[in-house]
Amino acid sequence: MENKVLGLHHITAIADNAKRNHAFYTNILGLRLVKKTVNFDDPGTYHFYYGNESGTPGTILTFFPWEGIGKGRAGAGMTTHIGYTVPEGSFDFWKKRFDENKITYKEAAIFGEQQLAFTDPDGLQLSLIIPAVADGRVPWTTSEVAADVATKGFHNATLTLHQADPTAKVLTDLLGYRQTAQEGNRYRFVNENIDTANYIDIIEDPGAGYGRNAAGTNHHIAFRVADDTVQMELREKIAAAGLNITPKIDRDYFYSLYFREPGGVLFEIATDNPGFTRDEPLEQLGTALKLPRQYEPARNKIEAVLPQL
Repeated sequence: MENKVLGLHHITAIADNAKRNHAFYTNILGLRLVKKTVNFDDPGTYHFYYGNESGTPGTILTFFPWEGIGKGRAGAGMTTHIGYTVPEGSFDFWKKRFDENKITYKEAAIFGEQQLAFTDPDGLQLSLIIPAVADGRVPWTTSEVAADVATKGFHNATLTLHQADPTAKVLTDLLGYRQTAQEGNRYRFVNENIDTANYIDIIEDPGAGYGRNAAGTNHHIAFRVADDTVQMELREKIAAAGLNITPKIDRDYFYSLYFREPGGVLFEIATDNPGFTRDEPLEQLGTALKLPRQYEPARNKIEAVLPQL
């Protein structure tokens, strides 16, 4: 892999109830819980990672399920929508599954791609998308969600902003994206260094209210780089552009840098290394509670306050 941004790494959102969140994403959507750990800053709260078998970057949706936090509000300065690819011909399965589970959905087409838009139990805005070019990634499957209908990973993420241009400049000048399409006030940007999880859409809405981060909203969006050597080269480039970016932070399964782009969205740069198998084998991913090293001495206390799943 070259020394470039490689599309999306992960997206992190907020939930109100850990048990309900876990049931929705593993049972109804059929994702794999690849890591069960805790929030680095609040060890009394879980941090769930859902993805494919190994938690490949570009498939990872993570959650902070803060019990009872209440519903947030998606709005300007946020990542407001997440799109997953699914195989052609899978919509009948998903519509039936959503009907059976009383999940409201709406069919639409954006940039010529058919999608089913729906929300999770907290109101997080999601879509299943049949991409213009078939997605060759191997999905995680369950007894109810087979490979011919299962989600493959992210297709796109959508940012809602008062002004598109300042954020577009970050995407194109710093992160290697190119604008490829426009429909009204919606702009699409593609990262051509990889062929999956490589689209960012911007909805420009000067009248949109600002969002409020709580359940049903996205906390941040992470872009993928191969390793922390590439990451630190990119850090210099971002800092030189006048953006305030953090030092490198060890998140156990990847290294992170964080900065806010001009529209207010929290961006992260995350590495492929070391990956989710660093502390448990592939076949056991997500089965045990894994704690950051500094919290291991308090394991008994932490386990006592975490909700039962």
